[in-house]
Amino acid sequence: MTRAEWKESLGIALQTMRSQKLRSFLTMLGVVIGVASVISVAAIISGLNQHISDKMHEIGTQSFFITRFRLFTVDFERLEEEIRQRKHLKPEDAVAIRDQCPSVFKASPVLTRALFLGGSNEVRYKDRHVEEPILRGAEPELVDTLPIYQVRDGRFLTHDENTHAAQVALLGDAIAANLFGAVDPLGKEVRVNGLPFTVIGVFEPHQGLFGGPGVDDFVIIPYKTFAKMYPEIEEVIITVCTTDPSLLPQAQEEVAEVLRRRRNVPANKDNDFEITSPDLLTDLWGNLTSAIVMLTLIIASIGLLVGGIGVMNIMLVSVTERTSEIGVRKAVGARKKDIGAQFLLESMAITSVGGLLGVLSGIVFSLSVAAVFPDLPAHVSIVWILVGLFLSVAVGLFFGIYPAVKAAAMDPVRCLRYE
Repeated sequence: MTRAEWKESLGIALQTMRSQKLRSFLTMLGVVIGVASVISVAAIISGLNQHISDKMHEIGTQSFFITRFRLFTVDFERLEEEIRQRKHLKPEDAVAIRDQCPSVFKASPVLTRALFLGGSNEVRYKDRHVEEPILRGAEPELVDTLPIYQVRDGRFLTHDENTHAAQVALLGDAIAANLFGAVDPLGKEVRVNGLPFTVIGVFEPHQGLFGGPGVDDFVIIPYKTFAKMYPEIEEVIITVCTTDPSLLPQAQEEVAEVLRRRRNVPANKDNDFEITSPDLLTDLWGNLTSAIVMLTLIIASIGLLVGGIGVMNIMLVSVTERTSEIGVRKAVGARKKDIGAQFLLESMAITSVGGLLGVLSGIVFSLSVAAVFPDLPAHVSIVWILVGLFLSVAVGLFFGIYPAVKAAAMDPVRCLRYE
């Protein structure tokens, strides 16, 4: 077919859709839903992936954590007995890591008291109070090992304050705002779980992941002050950083060697501690979202399959309704491929318009979700838009072949006799 013939056939296809708007819309509805599902879920997942990646970079691309158990372990009773009996990490381990690991820049032990760990906290200033902040004991090196702890006003802890167990504290931005409002909190005295502390700093605003706890919800006090207040809390986390992200694997090997030696781990035994980097968290999230995307594609494929069957059904009805037209066209010289191309183009036009509507619907839905739920960002990728449009055209092509072939093979004499 020439370009003019293709253009004429496409014009006929669009005219047919305009003359039967409701039927065409209902026919393409399955394609609209399928494509919209792909676009909206892909946009939300893409936004979430970027959100997670940004949060992990805030933690630090050259940082990692050492813990007694794997991070996010909730059900300790299900752990093997050998794992449950692991020795606690000690602040001296952080000192050994700093002194004996050439690739390590800083290492800092951290103690935490929070409601989700079985401890309740309160910070009070005069008649105002904040319930259930996360109380953390740290050394001055914490700001080097975890860049998310950026001090906006005031300063961080000093070695003297830690050595002498001084009662000083830094507050998250949200806590400072709730306690002091527009008043400058620096130098003011707050009561942390009933004890007086002088505020020496306020952190930069930092919300947590998906509305969870972030730096905004933290109160930081010297490590030795914390240990003196709560000697029963022994669960130490050691944060470690290097000067360069490329040194991370080497630093982790050096740390593992030092800790195995200090903890007397036999050569034939696995580590009795866990080393976790932010990249591991990103990879876990990526695996989870990949599974969600695959599930969505399967569901969307079902929608597209149903839509494609609907398109084929309507096109077969259209072939029957236009039998006389087919006969007339063949009588005046239309070839089989001309008739087939016309019906194939009509099928593809229906699904293409459905795909375009699906893309627009998916974009509107994903942006609406992002507007209503700010913790669920959405990023509409041009790649997924092209995938959605390609799928819609492919559905029209595949399910339009049989009706097109049937129309092209019809006997013109019988067509002209049809009433």
